Amino acid sequence: MAEQTMKAAVFVEPEHMEVREVPRPKIEKPTDAIVRVLKACVCGSDLWWFRGINEREHGSLVGHEAIGVIDEVGADVHDMKPGDFVIVPFTHACGHCEACEKGYDGNCFNQEPGGNAGYQAEYMRATWADTALITIPGSPADYTDEQIASLLALSDVMATGYHAAWSARIEPGDTVVVYGDGAVGLCAVIGAKLLGAGRIIAMSRHEDRARLAREFGATDIVPERGDEAVARIMEMTAGAGADRVLECVGSEQSIESALRSGRPGAYVSRVGVPHTSNIDVNALFWRNVTLTGGIASVATHDKSTLLQAVLDGRIDPGKVFTARFDLDHVQDAYTAMDERRAIKSMIDIAEA
Repeated sequence: MAEQTMKAAVFVEPEHMEVREVPRPKIEKPTDAIVRVLKACVCGSDLWWFRGINEREHGSLVGHEAIGVIDEVGADVHDMKPGDFVIVPFTHACGHCEACEKGYDGNCFNQEPGGNAGYQAEYMRATWADTALITIPGSPADYTDEQIASLLALSDVMATGYHAAWSARIEPGDTVVVYGDGAVGLCAVIGAKLLGAGRIIAMSRHEDRARLAREFGATDIVPERGDEAVARIMEMTAGAGADRVLECVGSEQSIESALRSGRPGAYVSRVGVPHTSNIDVNALFWRNVTLTGGIASVATHDKSTLLQAVLDGRIDPGKVFTARFDLDHVQDAYTAMDERRAIKSMIDIAEA
């Protein structure tokens, strides 16, 4: 019997993506599911290897955010079934290790190495299906395009933005600064507002992103960067600094600015994938500043808070998708984000 194939996005070399016919994934473990992907997207973190800044194996499958319909399940999958409409997070939570039980499913001890790939394809293999996948009530046909976009955002950026706010232990009325006006930073604004922040200062110098930040709940926009940004925040907070600071970029400048923007006793929460190891955290000691954050607990946040918030219409993170492409034009999806013509690119894989 001939091997079944499918179309998938492939990283050829920096700045070069292709769509190729590759083997269709199969059930490898009894806890697996095969998902027919409906929508995927490009993440800001993907741009690091697309630009050649980070290493990635040439010829590898790509993508770590998707929603789709379960096509097949393994023998030990009991809570999911073929036909279920699901969010496929970039985390792969087993649900029973200590990290998962404490709510840090992004740090699951039983994740497979190299599992974050292959979502930008017609089909994908999802591990730990019962606990890693998030069931969406009903079928894709029950939702508008806008709702579908917001559900897709729950596979990563909305959960990551919320994780920044949640890790910072935001309290009602807090003044919060958000570094980063990409999709994660914009979703961090949503997260801060959900948790009751009284003032949200979004750092942005791009009109379209600043406008969306305000729509999501930002009360102030600061375009400065570096020393000027820190000085502006201090001016706006009567010299004290912010109660909470959310870092959603990962660059050295962004991290250093975030660490200097909080008041004594502040929490600085990092979710931007770090790209430097030369950050001096000793200065935080003298100001009693807590540094927190890390890999998002996508399944935990989606199940406890975010899915219902989308279904209730209380949040609309799908607005971060400002460009759409089909799978055959995946190169254009990456280029649009690389050139800042899109905040986040959606990839239409298949019809429901």
